[in-house]
Amino acid sequence: MLKLDGLHAHYGKSHVLQGVNLHVEAGEAVALLGRNGVGKTTTLRSIMGLTPPSAGAVTFDGARLDQMPAHKIAGLGIGYVPQGRRIFSSLNVIDNLCLGLTGAPEPGRLEEIFAQFPKLRERAKQEGGTLSGGEQQMLAIARCLIMKPKLLLLDEPTEGIMPKLVATLRNDIRAANQKGISILLVEQNFRVALALCTRVYIMEKGVISYEGTASEIRKNPEIAHRYLGVAVN
Repeated sequence: MLKLDGLHAHYGKSHVLQGVNLHVEAGEAVALLGRNGVGKTTTLRSIMGLTPPSAGAVTFDGARLDQMPAHKIAGLGIGYVPQGRRIFSSLNVIDNLCLGLTGAPEPGRLEEIFAQFPKLRERAKQEGGTLSGGEQQMLAIARCLIMKPKLLLLDEPTEGIMPKLVATLRNDIRAANQKGISILLVEQNFRVALALCTRVYIMEKGVISYEGTASEIRKNPEIAHRYLGVAVN
């Protein structure tokens, strides 16, 4: 479904991505892990055309994304939840949800979203800026899901979220994946990533240093300690 082949990206003279190779199959949940500043967010931005690749290829369902302008990429069925959520604080929940649609939502679609995110139903008329951090993250994810994406890119979805809401967000992401939506997850919460994803890439200094399964990392905690400096209990 999604394939990155020798992807390079620059910010000015800074060579951030230095030949990234990864893939996500249909219906799969994959984690992209690494320490701060190694290029994980840039990888997602390059997929979406927001940081255009300087070399290499990004292919999604047979289409070359690296040869497309950013505004056309989302229309191919990719939902992107960036770091910081980026909801519109002055718009209410329903208006935020419908912002990316070309018209009114399909009949029953809002009800489906509210069934998955009951907190958003309770806050439907509230301005986005009045929601808690966890509720804003739910809204950012739901805003993508209402467009029925094939692939969901998530950048640090649990960052800054109260612990009691992290489990709720994790379940929301798992539910989306169980409905057939592929997931590429960038996440600092190592345990959340292992709980959600079956395969893991670990990035160091703009390249993929490790690829394996979540179960392999659980069986060999030294992998996480070596690359990420975390302990697997």
